[in-house]
Amino acid sequence: MLNDNRIMELLRQASMEFRELEESHHRLDAELSELQKRHVLTPQEEMVKKQIQKEKLAKKDKMAELIRLYRENEGRAAAR
Repeated sequence: MLNDNRIMELLRQASMEFRELEESHHRLDAELSELQKRHVLTPQEEMVKKQIQKEKLAKKDKMAELIRLYRENEGRAAAR
């Protein structure tokens, strides 16, 4: 059985959707890091921060779903 890191490598090679999700997740992470460097955030910046966190989590959840689906499909293929 493949571990998550190996599945992620395979998905990076085979799935444009996975690559786009991962790139977007990294971009959001960088934006969030920039916001968190500030000591005080304005109410608007606080709202942006929350939105980035939500988007980042949604991307991570979708990537985890793709990993899970890959693992399930791998299991079905191995059972044949």
